[in-house]
Amino acid sequence: MLDAGPHAERDRMTDQIATLLSEQRRFPPPQAFAAHAIAQPALYEEAARDRLAFWENEARALDWIRPWTTTLEWRLPHAKWFVGGQLNVAANCIDRHLAGPRRNKAAIIWEGEPGDRRVLTYWELAREVGRAANALKRLGVRRGDRVAIYLPMIPEAAIAMLACARIGAVHSVVFGGFSAESLRDRINDAQAVALITADGGYRRGQIVPLKRFADEAIAECPSIRHVMVVQRRPGGAGDESFAEMKEGRDHWWHRLLDPENPHCPAEAMDAEDLLFILYTSGTTGKPKGIVHTTGGYLTQVTSTTRYVFDLRDDDVFWCTADIGWVTGHSYVVYGPLANGATVLMYEGAPDWPERDRFWKLVARWGVTVFYTAPTAIRAFMKWGTDHPARHDLSTLRLLGSVGEPINPEAWIWYRKHIGGGRCPIVDTWWQTETGGIMITPLPGVTVTKPGSATVPFPGIGAELVDTTGKALPKGGGFLTLTEPWPGMLRTIYGDDDRYRETYWSRFPGRYFAGDGAKLDDDGYWWILGRVDDVLNVAGHRIGTMEVESALVDHPAVAEAAVVGKAHELKGQALAAFVTLKEGNAATAELKDDLKEHVAKKIGAIARPDDVLFSADLPKTRSGKIMRRLLKDIAEGRALGDTTTLADPNVVARLKEQYEGQES
Repeated sequence: MLDAGPHAERDRMTDQIATLLSEQRRFPPPQAFAAHAIAQPALYEEAARDRLAFWENEARALDWIRPWTTTLEWRLPHAKWFVGGQLNVAANCIDRHLAGPRRNKAAIIWEGEPGDRRVLTYWELAREVGRAANALKRLGVRRGDRVAIYLPMIPEAAIAMLACARIGAVHSVVFGGFSAESLRDRINDAQAVALITADGGYRRGQIVPLKRFADEAIAECPSIRHVMVVQRRPGGAGDESFAEMKEGRDHWWHRLLDPENPHCPAEAMDAEDLLFILYTSGTTGKPKGIVHTTGGYLTQVTSTTRYVFDLRDDDVFWCTADIGWVTGHSYVVYGPLANGATVLMYEGAPDWPERDRFWKLVARWGVTVFYTAPTAIRAFMKWGTDHPARHDLSTLRLLGSVGEPINPEAWIWYRKHIGGGRCPIVDTWWQTETGGIMITPLPGVTVTKPGSATVPFPGIGAELVDTTGKALPKGGGFLTLTEPWPGMLRTIYGDDDRYRETYWSRFPGRYFAGDGAKLDDDGYWWILGRVDDVLNVAGHRIGTMEVESALVDHPAVAEAAVVGKAHELKGQALAAFVTLKEGNAATAELKDDLKEHVAKKIGAIARPDDVLFSADLPKTRSGKIMRRLLKDIAEGRALGDTTTLADPNVVARLKEQYEGQES
């Protein structure tokens, strides 16, 4: 058991979860795969012998304008990597591939949900990025300026990111499923001077009116001077009626780019210059602007892409993540393109118009490496084996999992029905904050266990600790990182105190990842999920405080508490317990209205699955809401200790109500 301490209650829960995990199945790498794998066992030996020399060697795989003078400056909690070095991310992702045979190789293969398709070679991508970069400069965007990107999964999303990187502007991508209010808050926090959006995007046959949401957002964003709008709605070229355009502020993307020179010089960026800000949920209502810089980040994502996915020049690499999440940044755009890969991008949902859409794409484009989330895998399982069985998936040679822990049975199903029993699976653990993969198998080296992320990537230091910060050789505890790594976040934008408090205060001298974990007898990591109040819903991190704030924003709501409950497909779903203001009736219509209100305030991914009205919420005598008990209720478990409650009867009434609602 974990040592007792101020967090003992939470820690006991973590330990109890850890003891439930027992997996005896083992899958060694296929012999033929292992014999020719890019990553060999010596990679671990090299990193263990000299960690900094290992990362230096990985950095040398990039093109540097000026070499670095110091590999690492570490003044806890701030790291600087490859100090004095200069490079450009866009040049590393595009320019260095143009002199050889990759010039006419497909860089991006794209398919839209309606079935429209585009292929951009590295040469064509270079010209599009050059035009976009020059257009941004003509609008007055300069080095260090922040540019918000609010786009569907279309090639212009990658082009916009690379164009910003080319001129030294800092991009802040906002997921296209977020609401106008979420977009507004992120723009204002970053003080973005320009926004790149689209008139719309497709999702399950419907058009998401992104420009309309953008207009609503930037009505309260005084820093925005220009809006670039990509045409993505039906009607064909020339039909510009779908989006309202404000003269002088709004510009059609194609009209801006057409006259521009396709050649734009790449800015020489310092290794520690900002590359992007990406907002992620926190335990308070305000999202955290995670800051990633240039040289270290690109080194780590380039290295992990090559070794973890055994990336070959003839691979077709498909990471199904949206560009709005860090997985889309690192393993749709920067990591694969820096390696000269062919990347597949798909705009829509996996079940539109049929539940075999993903497998049609794999067969049509000959996908060889497939990287998706356990949420999707569980959905595929629920839909049955007939859908993948109808398609030729024989081109697949490697499968990956990302976003949350994968349960062993989903892992086995994935291996059997998608990988045909022949494909290694790389189950990866990492975060927005880490920038790149941290714990993972190497597919030609590591014996895998279903449900385990296995061992740290070479050059990464991870350690399990108890509540006091004491290292544990095995058992349940907290996952911490013990050494600075190249792709680590540098701070929270505009709030370094919050950076220190959030990541470095719980265990002094260590980065606390926020996850509980188990180490087994073989030294394999089993990730147990978040131990704070950030929930992982279908691979998306959602702060309970954000959802509670959105609910209380509704005029009928006096108080709200949100917890996560286990969900077969999403991993976790949101359950909201709501107390209404006097004079408001608890109706089914109000319940639906509250769900929609949360979706409007935050985005559809934060819509609660359950809303339960209650006259009171369970609170301690000091007034703290006992969310642990609410979670017990939502998941149908026996109630825990209620002795500290001001009114224990509240819990019994809530349990009775909730069970009545479920029946």
